[in-house]
Amino acid sequence: MVETIFGCKWSLTVYNLLAHGIHLPGEMVRRVEGLTKKVLNDCLRKNVEFGILARKAYPEIPPRVEYELTPFGQRFVHVLNGLETLQEEIDDASLPVTTRASREA
Repeated sequence: MVETIFGCKWSLTVYNLLAHGIHLPGEMVRRVEGLTKKVLNDCLRKNVEFGILARKAYPEIPPRVEYELTPFGQRFVHVLNGLETLQEEIDDASLPVTTRASREA
């Protein structure tokens, strides 16, 4: 599952958009340069299939669809954030002391 999600380079971008309150696919496409509707829909579909995202369709005209993280998706993103923090610590540890000191200032 993780390999498939990371195979879609837009998944992390989608999670970030959701974290900032952007739940509509059309708004996602407008906010991210290079992201097409087709690619976004494929990415969203995969994330829904894995239980990371939930799709909510409203019976309106025109139809409206929103996406949100499921409880599992929230835990999944929490793990990803932990990995990002760990990577930053590794990167900082591998920097020369003078470079590390200038980053902390």
